[in-house]
Amino acid sequence: MRRTLVERELTPEGPRRRAGVAPRRRSVTVNLAESPLGWLHAHGHLCDRLFDAGERLRADYERAQLAPGLTMRWEPVRIRGTGHSGLSPTEAQLAARRRFDGAIAAAGKGLEDILWRVVCACETLPAAEKALDWPARSGKLVLKLALDRVADFYRIR
Repeated sequence: MRRTLVERELTPEGPRRRAGVAPRRRSVTVNLAESPLGWLHAHGHLCDRLFDAGERLRADYERAQLAPGLTMRWEPVRIRGTGHSGLSPTEAQLAARRRFDGAIAAAGKGLEDILWRVVCACETLPAAEKALDWPARSGKLVLKLALDRVADFYRIR
């Protein structure tokens, strides 16, 4: 996995400022190339099974080209041969779309929102919780439940 490390400054600590004393500044190193799912896995919040399920779902999302396109596609045109799966590019895209739709359906009603936001759109858990108007720290439990169902769909043991 590639790494893009940058320093991010944290907000100044506390609202109290003493006269003549500058607030302490703190910073952390952040890997911009790491997905929120990868972060949860790296910090022990997701087991390998759930992480693998999320990665499979995101791979199908990307293969199905479900993300909105901003510009023209510049991929090279293949004239001869097919992919390693024996499918044409269009067939592979449709197969990925079917798997993605099946996995989302397996997650169940009400769980697909957090699953899509964190796994496919790469939103952080706090951002997804806020967008869904959920209480803080409730998203991790719901995400784990959704990923468990997706792992069952992909038959990941």
